Amino acid sequence: MSRVLMIGAGGVATVCAFKMVQNQDVFSELMIASHHKDKCDKLVKAIHDKGYKMDIKTAEVDADDVEQLKQLIGSYKPELVINLALPYQDLTIMDACLACGVNYLDTANYEPKDEAHFEYSWQWAYRDRFKKAGLTAILGCGFDPGVSQVFTAYAAKHVFDEIIDLDIVDCNAGNHHKAFATNFNPEINIREITQKGLYYENGKWIETDPLAVHKALTYPNIGPRESYLMHHEELESLVINFPTIRRARFWMTFGQQYLTYLDCIQNLGMSRIDEVTYEAPLADGSGKMVKVNIVPLQFLKAVLPNPQDLGENYDGETSIGCRIRGIKDGKEHTYYIYNNCKHQDAYKETGMQGVSYTTGVPAMTGAMMFLKGIWRKPGVYNVEEFDPDPFLKVLGEQGLPWHEIHDGDLEL
Repeated sequence: MSRVLMIGAGGVATVCAFKMVQNQDVFSELMIASHHKDKCDKLVKAIHDKGYKMDIKTAEVDADDVEQLKQLIGSYKPELVINLALPYQDLTIMDACLACGVNYLDTANYEPKDEAHFEYSWQWAYRDRFKKAGLTAILGCGFDPGVSQVFTAYAAKHVFDEIIDLDIVDCNAGNHHKAFATNFNPEINIREITQKGLYYENGKWIETDPLAVHKALTYPNIGPRESYLMHHEELESLVINFPTIRRARFWMTFGQQYLTYLDCIQNLGMSRIDEVTYEAPLADGSGKMVKVNIVPLQFLKAVLPNPQDLGENYDGETSIGCRIRGIKDGKEHTYYIYNNCKHQDAYKETGMQGVSYTTGVPAMTGAMMFLKGIWRKPGVYNVEEFDPDPFLKVLGEQGLPWHEIHDGDLEL
């Protein structure tokens, strides 16, 4: 019997929950907890309405509050906590897991609320504590980060003696038919995109202006799309765990309309993450005015479309993979390993669009690897530090098949 607590009830959590109930031979007991219990109850209803039978418990918890988390984890006693809440909450959830003697998995690395900056150092600092407690913490088990690192580990194991150049390429060629919307939490999404670019070359990290470096890349079944160099967290661990890498970069596609809106949002100050004082009427209808502090980006999130509601009219597909140059038996070769995911296929199965699907399925897969004892060792680990083969086998079986191109043109 494996008991799992999933924290979060958004798009990724919805997909992860659907995948867990499809695999009840591994996931026998499940609780879903969120800041709003009604969102958890709505998710459980959606699962049952699709005909799946499983007694799923729900709970309300403030994931910023370690004591609340400890109380919930201590009362439910799960074997594993799957953290699909906000990246701001990674450390409080890890603290609660340590206090309660429970294992941990997430899909995105920690970032502080008051600074648009993310790196693994905060979570890597927990290594000794998890190791001494005999607990496993699996970091970044989504698609990128996540599958992109497993793809790299697979290439290192089966294709190359040395990896030289690594380019992670992420294309969303879907259309949600909205003027402007983000495919996951708008606050996290916009913070990430408006940061300076960062890539690794010859032992050094090189910074660029946001979205300043770009070029057209051709994606399978999609065609050419303008792709922008960005900072992405998985590069940080990959260049450590595969020290032969000479250059590592991350690229993501954006449409011109999206970038135009993003430029306006920045110029208007709506991407700010500092507080602004604003006078507004109370919501009780009394007509009384009150001064409140609002964060412009959080207010923008409240008025933008909810990523969970994009799926129904979303068409097209995503294409995410790794383009790698390396050495095998003294000769240079190229290798491209990737997955394409159709938004409508994801929606028919889970009610969510493809971006949520490509993160939620790997989260479930990583949890399955842990519960089966395949990815289980005391300490804090990035996913490329485990055996990639069983993970990729399950990933393909669970709706995200992967493909390979040997010695093709990487375009990079």
